[in-house]
Amino acid sequence: MIPCEASGQDASFKARPLLPASRRFQILDAVVRDMLTGAVWSGDANLPEFPLTWHEAKMFVADMCARREYGRSDWQLPSRRLLFSLISHQQVNPALAVGHPFRNVFTGYYWAADTCRRLQNQAWYVHLGGGRVHRGMKHGSYMVWPVSMHDSGCDDKGGIGADRFTIDGPFVNDRLTGLNWCRDANPSAVSLDWQQALDRVSQMNKDVIDGHADWRVPTIRELESLVSLDAHSPALPSGHPFSNVQDTYWSSTTSVYEPRYAWTIYMQDGIVGVGFKPGSDFHLWPVRG
Repeated sequence: MIPCEASGQDASFKARPLLPASRRFQILDAVVRDMLTGAVWSGDANLPEFPLTWHEAKMFVADMCARREYGRSDWQLPSRRLLFSLISHQQVNPALAVGHPFRNVFTGYYWAADTCRRLQNQAWYVHLGGGRVHRGMKHGSYMVWPVSMHDSGCDDKGGIGADRFTIDGPFVNDRLTGLNWCRDANPSAVSLDWQQALDRVSQMNKDVIDGHADWRVPTIRELESLVSLDAHSPALPSGHPFSNVQDTYWSSTTSVYEPRYAWTIYMQDGIVGVGFKPGSDFHLWPVRG
């Protein structure tokens, strides 16, 4: 899991196990600290009480800073990755961990601070009802959930750049997450349905492909961890070492809304969506570790 990113990847956040809500969140009067990321969120997830455009959302958090709301002067829109870090794809309406302490969570889209790299008049938003991540016109109206990062220890402008990935023959090691990916991002050469993707990695393990028998279809959070919002077509970090990158990929994560669908990622921009499992519209990118 990569909790925090705004521009590029953050070296200070490597893969960490998810904590139960009772241990992850600390209630501090009107705000809630996320012990996983250090971010301090408004306990009320709907302070404006109505949707705002992206620019209005920026003005809203700027006004919170000016008023030192809850004693803090660093309120901001959350980065896409920080907002995504709250999502649980095992829950719906809202897609937050069981026992979370937040109030007034609207089960719709919330603005992120990030502009879409390819389409500068669009910005990212995250669906708190189910966990989709999409982009939309900045003049559209969506919800706002302010966050304070002053004492989080998160440098969400940082990154480890070209040092993030190391090539090991047919593999790529990701220092940020500890995951080991196929360097060929399309080893099956064709798109598959979801069950075929699962069967393919099962066969890879039987055949001990490249000396390993623990290949699997990545979870949606693992796939999303590869996304860089500084790039598009594909939305991968600059200088990445992968070959044959496709636009669409299956994850192993089944949709709780509708089990006939699984979570998917679209690599042109980094959209997180779903795909119909019997459809052969997505590709397999095996991972291990």
